[in-house]
Amino acid sequence: MINKQRLLDTFLELVQIDSESGNEIEIQRLLKSKFEKLGLKVVEDNAGQHENLGANNLICTLEATTNDENIDNIYFTSHMDTVVPGVNVKPIVKDDYIYSDGATILGADDKAGLATILELIYILNEQDIAHGKIQFVLTVSEESGLEGAKALDTSLLDAQYGYAIDASVDVGTTVINAPTQMKINTTIHGKKAHASVPNKGVSAINIAAKAISAMKLGQIDDYTTANIGRFEGGSATNIIADKVTLMAEARSHSDESINAQVAHMKSVFEETAEKYGCSATVEIINSYPGFKISQDAKVTNVAKASAIALGLTPNTVMAGGGSDGNIINQLGIPTVILGVGYEHIHTTEERMSIDALNLLAEQLIKIVEITTQKSEN
Repeated sequence: MINKQRLLDTFLELVQIDSESGNEIEIQRLLKSKFEKLGLKVVEDNAGQHENLGANNLICTLEATTNDENIDNIYFTSHMDTVVPGVNVKPIVKDDYIYSDGATILGADDKAGLATILELIYILNEQDIAHGKIQFVLTVSEESGLEGAKALDTSLLDAQYGYAIDASVDVGTTVINAPTQMKINTTIHGKKAHASVPNKGVSAINIAAKAISAMKLGQIDDYTTANIGRFEGGSATNIIADKVTLMAEARSHSDESINAQVAHMKSVFEETAEKYGCSATVEIINSYPGFKISQDAKVTNVAKASAIALGLTPNTVMAGGGSDGNIINQLGIPTVILGVGYEHIHTTEERMSIDALNLLAEQLIKIVEITTQKSEN
């Protein structure tokens, strides 16, 4: 049903456009042009006015081809940005996979989603497949904490439920549960002195090390993880460091567990610093909320039915990370995350199976067909 060569060519075109988070303007303009040429109404919101956002989100609307009011309005979303290093990507097609040349990420996260969305629209138009109203929400800065989705103009959305095309699981697998993430940013204040007279100072580095060694980190329980991701401080080997900054996170599928973990990390930083006559300033940021969609929800059932129609195993799973679906779920629009099938994302070993790319495009078409058929039964 799909045009496999066109889909591959589209994917290869998109991954070669630099679009690290904060620098999406080139790909945003290209996508806007492509969607408009396909006959969709394309609206930009004002996300680019927010600090650190490099472009606006795009909300692209494909109007219904039928007057049947029983057909649900649905949406699909993918993000335009990539992680670093994502500049000057050189894709290589080899043994039914697409790789980068090893100097950068590939960017299949999430340009596989963008490419398959475009193929879906081509097929709907070319094959005159009946459908209801479909929106395509293309966001910026997903990789930097879902910031584009947070800035989304929600008045532009008109869908009853939808699908984020952005999970690093097999095509046919649906993510129905994703965690909350909290950021714990800490500054430890010590006392500066020359390294030759260490007793006159208090090392902020030493305080931080003792705090980390006393802290529960890693896999906390079945639902919760915690990590120290960044540690900075000091200026020279002959100076007792008086300031250290740490960036940490906790994520969990349980509100009770994550709140306990964040409180634990905060208290360990503060109490350890106080023990040495110093202080710690701890900032807690709710990065994004979690969500849980029922196995029996309509959005889930359509996703599972589309997998079965393609001969795939319709597994449903919990995710370890967030996506724009976390944010849009909070708007009251039930959203699940579709498996894309990319591998080793966020690394220079990232790769995308051509078979998975084709299957994903076919699944999007099936979702539209099933949504339409359900209104006719």
